[in-house]
Amino acid sequence: MTSFLTRPELSGTFGAVASTHWLASSVGQAVLERGGNAFDAAVAAGFALWVAEPHLNGPAGDAPIIVSHAETGRQHVICGQGVAPAGATIDAYHALGLDEIPGTGHLAAVVPGAFDAWCLMLREFGSWDFVDVIEYAIFYAVRGVPVMPQMVATIASVESLFREHWPENAKTFMPDGNVPAVGSLLCRPVLAETFERLKSAATGATREDRIDAVRHAWYNGFVAEAIDRFCRIPMMDSSGTAHVGFLTSADLASWRATVEEPVSLRDGRYTVLKCGAWSQGPVFLQQLALMQGFDVTGMDPCGADFLHTVTECAKLAYADREAFYGDSPDVPLVTLLSDGYNTVRRGLIGDRASLELRPGHPEGRTPEFGFWPVTQLDGGNASGVGEPTVSNMGVAKGDTCHIDVVDAQGNMVSATPSGGWLQSAPVIPELGFGLGSRAQMFSLRLGHSNVLMPGKRPRTTLTPSFVLKDGKSWMAFGTPGGDQQDQWSFIFYMRMTRFGMNIQEAIDAPSFHSEHWPGSFWPHVAHPGRLVVEGRFGENVVDDLRGRGHDVVVGGDWSEGRLSAVRREADGRLYAGANPRGMQGYAVAR
Repeated sequence: MTSFLTRPELSGTFGAVASTHWLASSVGQAVLERGGNAFDAAVAAGFALWVAEPHLNGPAGDAPIIVSHAETGRQHVICGQGVAPAGATIDAYHALGLDEIPGTGHLAAVVPGAFDAWCLMLREFGSWDFVDVIEYAIFYAVRGVPVMPQMVATIASVESLFREHWPENAKTFMPDGNVPAVGSLLCRPVLAETFERLKSAATGATREDRIDAVRHAWYNGFVAEAIDRFCRIPMMDSSGTAHVGFLTSADLASWRATVEEPVSLRDGRYTVLKCGAWSQGPVFLQQLALMQGFDVTGMDPCGADFLHTVTECAKLAYADREAFYGDSPDVPLVTLLSDGYNTVRRGLIGDRASLELRPGHPEGRTPEFGFWPVTQLDGGNASGVGEPTVSNMGVAKGDTCHIDVVDAQGNMVSATPSGGWLQSAPVIPELGFGLGSRAQMFSLRLGHSNVLMPGKRPRTTLTPSFVLKDGKSWMAFGTPGGDQQDQWSFIFYMRMTRFGMNIQEAIDAPSFHSEHWPGSFWPHVAHPGRLVVEGRFGENVVDDLRGRGHDVVVGGDWSEGRLSAVRREADGRLYAGANPRGMQGYAVAR
């Protein structure tokens, strides 16, 4: 096991919170201490993250959530992934001379999903009122949050875009006219005013009525109206041209978050739960189904055999993601997760690294040809280093947050909020935040499972994870990282369940990811054979992998993964751990 840990695995019996920012974890624990349950705590922490990590998520972003309700013993997915506007058609983009949806600006916006997902969870499973859970976010918006190095780097990378094209972003995130200094306090007065207006809208006889009134104010009231007006103003995007948007108030009025059943796969005494194929979540399960045919426990968890086998399984699973996943009832998930299908697929894995993209033929289907994007083999920078990766046009690569909560009763939450990044959308002057850019993940190729259609969810990379042990809720976990999320999370899970690591050991252990398949974010670049590893892997491991044909890129010693997790054992003991990479993720437990 790991000889050195950056911090202990925390334990307690009262409650535990783990997240990508210490402020969110502290807020969540504060709610538990005041008598709130895990759902109340997660919502308050999620709202606080909008202020603490605006380069990683925002109020108009997305938030898929997996919850476990102790009283019923049931698990649910809350889908906070918004849909494409009614006017967003393939023909409409082609009429603008676009073959791909831009990665930033109005044209990349879908209906904001995060706000209603948090409110729906609060309504259905929480015990607090909206006015109580929003108070923490208001406090930080008024008093300010300490600016972290990652936020500074993000703002600096798009400073010229802000100054030249998005002046409200400059006003909001460079309030004195300069990129903020590390450690300075960033206040969000306009955002605080928006939150106060939402509080004022929280009227009604019951808690549920008051929460519904706030949701109405957002999707049918002043927020939707402000979004509509702003989307009619042309704004610069990553295409290099200013465009008006397709999103309207009618799009917001016709959408609400939903409660769904999770997709699952049995793994011995464990059962892993994920969101549906509108997310990339089932790709975790496909990797697991493939790995079940290998003697993993006979491998070194940091050795070349483990890295090679995990990577080759990931290539096959992600190839199927590219070919078949999307917001469609036609995704052949039952077959993709079946023993028979994965036995055949497993036979494709040999001692050499595959340099091909090899989707399968579930139910006799022929995967779409010609969906291989522009390929770069320039050896560029390894992504996933825990810092926002953006261009000077605001193009981001999957920067995200994560929150896990468990309370003494056994209620558990795994949430992966993202989108609405400060660098990817112009700030709406009336509201103090920008829209999301998730539409960039749609394909404009007719016949593809993830093809753009009005009212359809883009296939998101956001993918919270949840595990049952002996049929009981056991662990909530997840990570930021775009296409890396279901790689880092999968490696973490395997090291816990196959090698007996605890949460912190599995988080701290050196990790890795593949960039072999098309990226989910614009411009969807692939690096065939690319395997990015942390510098803490031994030279013998790197040499072995290169000898097998992997294009190995060695990153920093602490550059892979931003995981957090909480778990509850059968005796009621609670455990938590969080990522040291980036120096801001923390767990709290007592």
